[in-house]
Order: sequence, then structure tokens, then C-alpha cells
Amino acid sequence: MIDKTYDAAAIEPRIAARWEDAGAFAAGAGAKEGAEPYSIVIPPPNVTGSLHMGHALNDTLQDILVRVMRMRGRNVLWQPGLDHAGIATQMVVERQMAASGANVTRRELGREAFIDKVWQWKAESGGTILGQLRRLGASCDWSRERFTMDEGLSRAVLHVFVELYRKSLIYKDKRLVNWDPKFETAISDLEVENREVDGHMWHFKYPLAGGEAYDYVEKDADGNEILRETRDYISIATTRPETMLGDGAVAVHPDDERYRPIVGKLCEIPVGPKEHRRLIPIVTDEYPDMNFGSGAVKITGAHDFNDYSVARRNGIPCYRLMDEKGAMRADGETYAEAAARAAAIVRSGETPEAGTVDEINLVPDEFRGLDRFAARQKVVAEIDAEGLMITVEDKKIMQPFGDRSGVVIEPMLTDQWFADAKTLAEPAIAAVREGRTKFVPEAWSKTYYQWMENIEPWCVSRQLWWGHRIPAWYGPDGSIFVEKSEEEAVAAALAHYVTNETITDEEARAMAADPDRRDGFLRRDEDVLDTWFSSALWPFSTLGWPDETKELATYYPTSVLVTGFDIIFFWVARMMMMGLEFMEKEPFGTVYVHALVRDKDGAKMSKSKGNVIDPLELIDEYGADALRFTLAIMAAQGRDVKLDPQRIAGYRNFGTKLWNATRFAGMNGAVHGAPLSPHSLTLPLNRWIVTELSRTVAETDEALAGYRFNDAASAIYRFVWNLFCDWYVELSKPTLSGADADAAAEVRHVTGFVLDQVFALLHPFMPFVTEELWQVTAGEGGRERLLCHTAWPTLDFTDSEAASDVNWLVELVSEIRSVRAQMNVPQGAEASLVAVSPDPETAARLERHDLHLRRLARLASVSTGTAAPAQSAQVIVAGASFALPLAGMIDVEAERARLAKAKKKAEDEVARIDKKLMNERFVANAPAEIVEQEREKREGYRLEAEKLAAALASLG
Repeated sequence: MIDKTYDAAAIEPRIAARWEDAGAFAAGAGAKEGAEPYSIVIPPPNVTGSLHMGHALNDTLQDILVRVMRMRGRNVLWQPGLDHAGIATQMVVERQMAASGANVTRRELGREAFIDKVWQWKAESGGTILGQLRRLGASCDWSRERFTMDEGLSRAVLHVFVELYRKSLIYKDKRLVNWDPKFETAISDLEVENREVDGHMWHFKYPLAGGEAYDYVEKDADGNEILRETRDYISIATTRPETMLGDGAVAVHPDDERYRPIVGKLCEIPVGPKEHRRLIPIVTDEYPDMNFGSGAVKITGAHDFNDYSVARRNGIPCYRLMDEKGAMRADGETYAEAAARAAAIVRSGETPEAGTVDEINLVPDEFRGLDRFAARQKVVAEIDAEGLMITVEDKKIMQPFGDRSGVVIEPMLTDQWFADAKTLAEPAIAAVREGRTKFVPEAWSKTYYQWMENIEPWCVSRQLWWGHRIPAWYGPDGSIFVEKSEEEAVAAALAHYVTNETITDEEARAMAADPDRRDGFLRRDEDVLDTWFSSALWPFSTLGWPDETKELATYYPTSVLVTGFDIIFFWVARMMMMGLEFMEKEPFGTVYVHALVRDKDGAKMSKSKGNVIDPLELIDEYGADALRFTLAIMAAQGRDVKLDPQRIAGYRNFGTKLWNATRFAGMNGAVHGAPLSPHSLTLPLNRWIVTELSRTVAETDEALAGYRFNDAASAIYRFVWNLFCDWYVELSKPTLSGADADAAAEVRHVTGFVLDQVFALLHPFMPFVTEELWQVTAGEGGRERLLCHTAWPTLDFTDSEAASDVNWLVELVSEIRSVRAQMNVPQGAEASLVAVSPDPETAARLERHDLHLRRLARLASVSTGTAAPAQSAQVIVAGASFALPLAGMIDVEAERARLAKAKKKAEDEVARIDKKLMNERFVANAPAEIVEQEREKREGYRLEAEKLAAALASLG
């Protein structure tokens, strides 16, 4: 006998252990002989991470796919693993060191000892998220867990770096990057969080050289002159005055007539010692917006990404002002000497190499060593004191912050390693354009193209200690030797220096034989690789590449990638590049992009808002199945998931409903595990439910093939809750308790068969409760297989006549119940039903289903007539009219007045919201989730008004 209630907290761990003990999810487990492979690589979560709602959605959808394919007998691999998460992990361990009271910093500890501490932390505390994924029910092959820093993947990373370097697809260069002054490293765009903060816009005068003046003229849109004055300056606006010290030029748009008289002339940066004031040229470029501010912009190429582009186009020097900690530079020669060198560059009209320019420190002596924000205050004060500040505006500005450090990110010109992403991107663009890899929804391909076709060099180096150290060594003269090991680098360096006659062959042989003789000969690069570099190899490195393994031959390319849209650029695109470069095949045929999980009001979850929902807490309260099913049924393509815990409670009730239905079936002798021939069924009721089951299987298959997880879940939900649990169970009760033994036996057989099929259909969505029901309904002989290895339903049966007949009954009863509820008919009152001039088929159906109609719709009588009685509510089913006389059961006039009042109230709400939505200021300024909420509320009121209008109309 099945337990009275389903206890998820007790049963889920037991089921998980059963799967684990059986090796149920090992690669190829349950596969048919010679089955086609199906593989998915899990987007590797950070080793520091814990399960959040994004993971829960992503991994639920992947698990649905792999469980379905496993049940179809495919050779399935769901590859799990972890990302080493460079900055995040280093930060965690450094915090742990600080909290320990040892009072030793990373640098004091030393690189090797610190790395040992990280590995120790990883062994003790890292990767807890994989255990949390097990709680969610993720059916990965846990025996194949990989880590981006494990020996095999590290070997793959070295191989890729060296090969790309040899092809000139990786190189070292001085370029602008996002710089985190707290961690003292370059970071990716993904690690930058743009926030709106209170700021200022300062407007300054840049005096023209030699006191020169010009007529400044402004005109309106019709060309009429509205301002003319003589100016000896050009007006510049900036939110970062401290960067003025590094200006290389002022740019104006080529079509801006206001500044045409001074293009090509020089202006003075209004800060620093008067005798050493720098002069910079006024140039033209398409970048300045003539309608924003003064239309003139200062170009500080070493500290702004837009300025950097302008500088490179126009040969403008890029002067770096800050050090790694975000303080103003204190190195190099005096300001007077540096300013003189910069002036010489302007006079020459040529731009030296970036390294030569970088040696020039244009920070005035009194500013050197100051924090960048302290320098800002000093710059502003000096300009204001000289009378060159025009005005200052208080305004909201977007400012970049490190998502982990929390400090303001500085765009900064530094020496880094770069991958030639433009060249690598070309085959990856073609793969999508030619349909070899498809995005679902297809609209995301536009995002992919937009980024890939405008791609910049990929900065792959990080100034960290935790990560894959770049395999580059520097010789005495700065020559770079990129090899897979130090031994190979030494050999390459010795050969190089013998060839250029720096050392003799004899000296080289001696150095090769005696490590002490080459002490200090080579210096290894201190940097490590960007975390995304190793994860870009994930689809093939996890399968054993660069070795030619059986797994690599079987499971690459993978079948589908399930991912969030926020890492299309940072992971998906890079996997495409690397897969095509090294495997000569796309890493996956389909990229399914899911949306965000938001709170119930549509707001993005954040700790600062206090609206973060912890999936582990939800699992504790409702069970993993309820959470999984909620996420799946709400995962509509292109629409964010608005997660309300009450919805999860509702889908927990769905699991309970199935549990209770199975328990009821068991108490009534349902036969599980027996084959069924649908064509041999005699009862229309049974032919109907098997027809509907067949339709549900087809709907589910079609939805899953199109990655419409919500439609698949909805089809199963509708069948299980409505058709089977509500209608079939109710309609079969008279047969089960009747005198016809054969009919009762057929119902018991069909009941068990349908439940078995339901367990299989629902299993990928709710694996724990279905696996448990599969086992407890096994009977004495037990089940041949675990449910996770049982064949996916392939039912193909249709009896249109039986389906139409029973669905007519279901619809009619549903309509009667709806009318009773709308009209406030007392629950215990028995009404009468009048069929108005029914056709022969309807009359036959009324007679055939009389017993069910009376019992299920609470009817005292069922009759026919030529017209609807007075004061009747009317319904139409399958083109036939039916009346429900209400006189004596309710106060019809009072009910009509109640319905009219409720209808007006709903219509008034629609009008109120329409007025709000027509207000352009509200739509433009309100948060997007608030606007969406209003639209949803409007739709709810509209439907309510529509329903009330129909109820009023039915009263006549």
C-alpha cells in the first residue's frame, strides 16, 4: 500500500542514493545497442559558487533533455564540472587568510605557498554547488567530474595557447583594458557592473594657444544665428577631471561649423605648472556628438574606451596617468621633462611607439602618488582658482564597478596578452549564418552577430596568481619564448641566442646541461589566463583532448548547449571559436538561450533589493520536484520567469494530486506493468483516455523538439490533473463499483497503464516522485528497470468518436459548474438542465450520459425544450444550446445587478490602467518591471470584464 502522503524530504535523498548506487547516469547508461550519442556539457559553475535561481533553471532544463534522451535509449553523456573562477577564488582564500588572524598577506606568503592554500581550500570547501545540483536531481555523470585546473584540462590549455601563439593568433600588446585597482588586474566586461550614481559634469575652458581668438557662432535648426561671441578658448565637459592631465587632443565633429575656424590649431590643458602647460591639437572625428554639451570632447586615449578608438584612428598619443592601485603615477622623470617630451611629440606630428609614450609620466609633481579621486579634487580646485571653470552640473552618471571588488573600474592602457578574436570569429560567424549551429530563440543570433562582427581583441591575461600561468618566458634582451614547459622554453631560448651569436654553441650546451649556469637566464611571465580561456575549451577538453579518446570521438560535437543570454559573448562565442579552430567542427548544433529568473513582480533579483530567492530553501520547503516543474512550466521562450513561491506550492499540490490518484488506483486494484493493446479496448471511456494520452505524448514530443519546455510541461499537467485525475477517475468510479466484472477489469488495466505512462512522461520534469511511484506500484515481481531507464512513451492511438463523445460530456459539465459558480448557486442545490431543440446526436448523448451529468453537475433533471425557460443561464457546447433555470435558486435581479457592478468595476480598472500606459512619461521613467506589471493587470481585468459580460448575457 502506498503511504498516505508523499514526504519529499525523506524520499528525495533515498531516490538519489538509489540512482547513485545503480550508476544510473554514467555515460551510456541504459542506452540501446549502437545508439546515437547525445551529449550536453554543463556550463561549469564557479568552484566558489552556491546554487542560485539561474543555475536551478539552467540545470533543470538540461536535465529534462538528457532524461528524455536517456529514456529514448540514446547514448547520453551529461558532462559536469567546475570552473576555477580566478578572481572569485583568490578573493575567498585571501579573505579566509585575513579572518584567520595569521596577519599574513598573499604577497608575504609567496606565490607557491598561496597556490597550495587555494588547492587546500578547494579540497575542503570548493565545489559545494555540485552537491546542491544533486539535490535538484541533476542526472550528470558525476564519475566524470572535471575541473578547469585539473591536470588534463591544464594540458589542453597549454596546448591551445602555444598553438595559437605559433599561428600569431595570440600576441602581446599594449591596449586599453578594464582595470580593477583593488585586485590590481585586468578584468573582462562581464566582471564590470555599470551603476547609476550621483556625479558631476565639469565644464572647463581650454585656452587657445598664443591667446588666439575666433568668432563662435551658434544657429538654430533653421539656420538663424542665435549667438555670436568672440572666444579665446574651447569649452570641454568631463566627469573625470583627473584624466585631463593625460589629454592628447580635443576632437570636434567635421560638420560642426562652430569650431571650423580653430580645427588644426592648438589649445592649452588648463592644469599643472603654468610654465609647463601642455598644448594639444584640435582635430576632427566622427565620434563627437554636435548636440551634446559643447560638441567638443577631450581625447584621453589611455583612460577611456571611446577616446582610445579616436586616438588610434588619429595617431594621438595615449598617456597613462595611473598605477596599478589607481593612484596617480609617481615614476619616471620630472613633470617638466615629461611635458617637454610630450610637447616634442606634438611638434613632430608623429606618434612614437606605445611603449615609448607609456614611459612619459604627465602627472605634475605635486599630484604624484595621490589617489585618483583626491587628484580630481585638486585638479578642479586649481582650474577654478584660475577662473577657467565655466560651470559644474550635478547629474546622474553611469559608472563602472568591479562586480567583486566593488571599486570603480579604471579603463587603463597596460601590457597584456591578446587573442586575435576577429580572425577566430570568422568561422564561428559562418557556422551560425550557414545554419550549422542554430540559436533558439532565433532572435539571439542577431545578438551573436552584432558582437562577433564588431569584435575587439580578447584580453586573455590576468594579473592574478590563481589560474593557468601563461607559458611564456623572457630572455635577457626581452625576447619571448612561448612553450609548453620551461625545459622547452630553455631549449628554444638557447637555440635563439646561439643563432644570433649572443652565446656560443659551447656555452649553450653547458647551460643546457647545468641548471645552475642558467639561473636567471629566463624569467617566466607572472600573469595567468582569463578564466574564460579554459572554459572556452570545455566541450572537447572535458572529453580528453588533446588525446584522441573514445569519449571525444563519441560525444563531440555535443548536441545542444543550454545557457543564459548574458554569456553568449563570453562563453558561447568563445567555445565556437575554439571548437572550430582545434576540432574543425562546431561544438554544438543548437544553442538554447533561456531567460532570467526574476521575482514575482518581475524585478531582477539582487541582494541589495532583498528579493533573492534561495532555491535550496525552496527545495527544503516544497521539494525539488515542485521547484523543477515550476521553472519548466514558466520557461516560455523569450519571456523571463517571474517566480512566486506560491506557484511552487501549487505545483507541489500537483505532485500530491498524482500521488493521491495513484494511491486511489492501487486501492481499487489498478494493474501496473502489463502491456496494453488500445485497439482491443471496449469501453469508450478507456478509448477516450488512451486517445488523450496519445495526444499528450505527441504534444510533449513536439514541444520538447522545439525547446518549448513550458508547452511540454503544460500538456502533461493538463492531462494528469484535468483529464486523468479529475475526469477519468470520477467517470470510472461507477464502473469499478458496478456489476460488470470485465468492464471493471478493463478500467483497472487502463488505469495502471496510463499511470505508468504518466510516470514516464513526467519523470524528466519531476524525477523523484515519479521514480518513487514507479517503484511502489511495481507489485511482487518488481520493475525490470529504474524509471530513468524505462522507455519513453511512444503511444499512437486515436478514437475520434470516443474522444469527441467524452470530451463533450467533460465540456458540458465544466460549463454548468462554471455557471453555477458565477451565479452564486448554492453548492448543495440541485438544478435542472434544459437542452434547447437538441439535434439527434446531442439528444443521444444526453441519454447516454444522463447518470454522469446528474452526478457530476448536481442536476435534479435533464430534459429538452423548444425554448429556454425564463430567468435561465445559458451555455453553448458543440453548437448546442442548454439552459439552466435559476428562478427560485437565486435572486436573478440581484445577481444581474451584482454582475453588472463587478463588470463596470473591471472595465473602470482597464480604463484607469490605459490612461497610465498612455502617459509617455510613466512608460519612459517607470522601471520596466512596473510597466509590465501594469500591462499584466490590465489583461487580467480585461478578461474578468469579458467573463462577467458573458455571464450577464447568459441571463438574457
